Order: sequence, then structure tokens, then C-alpha cells
Amino acid sequence: MAMTGVLRPGHVQIRVLDLDEGVRHYRDVMGMEETGRDEQGRVYLKCWDEIDHASVVLRQADRAGLDFIGFKVLNVKTLNQLEADLKEYGVKTERIPAREMLETGERVRFVVASGHTIELYAEKAPHGNGCGGVNPTPWSPQSERGIAPRRLDHALLYGPNIEEVRKLFVDVLGFTLVEHILTPDGKANQVIFLSCSIKSHDIAFGEFPEPGKLHHCSFLMDSWDHVLRAGDIMSMHKVPVDIGPTRHGVTRGCTIYAFDPSGNRFETFKEDRTPYPDHAPLTWTFDGLVGEGGLDYVQRKLHETFLTVVS
Repeated sequence: MAMTGVLRPGHVQIRVLDLDEGVRHYRDVMGMEETGRDEQGRVYLKCWDEIDHASVVLRQADRAGLDFIGFKVLNVKTLNQLEADLKEYGVKTERIPAREMLETGERVRFVVASGHTIELYAEKAPHGNGCGGVNPTPWSPQSERGIAPRRLDHALLYGPNIEEVRKLFVDVLGFTLVEHILTPDGKANQVIFLSCSIKSHDIAFGEFPEPGKLHHCSFLMDSWDHVLRAGDIMSMHKVPVDIGPTRHGVTRGCTIYAFDPSGNRFETFKEDRTPYPDHAPLTWTFDGLVGEGGLDYVQRKLHETFLTVVS
């Protein structure tokens, strides 16, 4: 169902400890555009090259983390069919009314075996990217503000039972297993990378004892130079950096990992692989995360924080 069923990650709702600090980070340092605030006090933002109303929703809470991630599907017919498929598979679903989120239609919500809440939706009001729809410009003034990622690209979520999650995403939602990292004994998956397109991944899951944890949300950059520029801006604003700048062996992505003011990890990421659904998944051994540079190809180092720090 690639590019006809589930299309792409559409939004994440992130919990922040201080809403003003969170807005300053995502709007002023990241350079995202604020597109609205709702009666619940949530703040909506989008990356410069995204067409729809918002991709990041911030909610103040007493603990950081991810409330849910939503995927846009082709149309309402597809949404209804996928909900029926989920129910037939044995998944309990909930319909969230239209406009519960600003400018967003009905959403189908469900919880997967890792403890994460996933949503599907078909309709979100267009906002545009500032380039125009007729004789468009190649970039907009917004693309020069702050770190200026192009889009919300993917998320890595940590929790238990990721083999069950893999089956649901592949068998019901039409995703492809693109890459996987094996456990130290080589008998199961430690991390799985799943795509509903020809990206290196649209979502990934890592095996972890606590359910429902956020490892990171990732934002797409135009080039390696833009990743390095993002690092400069992080340093200027004293954003705590976790890993990078470097390249992954896994997914080949050029990357910097850092933390927002609430401790939610985020990534500035340059895509460098286009796997098609007929490509066999790439396999990494757990030892390969270090010895073959799976995590950090430059230093061939396993950063302990990558395996242990979540929100």
C-alpha cells in the first residue's frame, strides 16, 4: 500500500514541562512556524516545507515524552478501510472527532504492543510552504529562519514487544521492514526500521522494558552542510547535544541528536537512502553498532545514552 494507503508521518504531540520554553525552542531555535493555539492550551507548529497546518503539537505536562504520533492516509475511504482492517486484526480503535485538533479531520486512534498511541487521519487543512502553487519559488523566507528543517521525518519509539508491533505495521498498515538491528544473541530484533514510502524509515521501534517511551523525533535537513549549520545554531543557543555531528551506518543518515528544554531528544537528519519495497531488509548485528559503525560511523562508538535515555 506504499504511497496509496499510509502516506507519511503527519504529526506528533509532544509533552513539555514549560510551554513557553518549548515554544521558544521549536519556533525560535528550530525555526518552525507557529500556526495556532487551541482552547486546551496546545501550540501548533510546522516546518517550512510542509504543506499541512501543523506537524508538531506541544502540550504542557508534568512529565516529558510523546502523547501520540499520527500518520496521514490517502483519503477518508482509506481511513475507514484501515480502521476495519485493524479491528479485524484484533486491535481496539477509537474515533477522535474532527477539529479536536485544530484544522484536522477525524482520527482513528489505537495503542500498539509497545505501549505507544498511534493515529491515522485523512484530512488536515492546507497551510502552504510560502513558495506558491503556480510558478513556485524553490524556497521561502521561512527556510532561512533558525535550524529550518524541511519536515517532520520520523520518530524512534522505545517499548516492549516490538516483534508484535512489526507484524501490525507490515501486515495491516502496509509498511516495509527496511533495516533491523539484532539483539546481542542474534535471535531477535533490537531495533526495527519501517517505511511506508521509499525513505530509510518513517518510524522505528527499539526493544525496551518500559512501554510508551520516546527516543527521538527527527527533522529532515537539506544537506550535510545544513546539519552542520544546525549544530552551530544549537551551540549558539546552548542546546545540549547528545551525539554528532556524524553519520549513521544504519540508514546512512547524517545526524545530530540533541535535547529540547524538557529533555525530549530530537534529531536533525539528512536522508541518504531510498529503499524500495522490493529491496530486502538490511541486517545489523548488535556488535555492528560499534565495530562496523552502525550508530556512529565516524567514531565507531556506541554512545550509552542512545540505549538508555528516553522521555
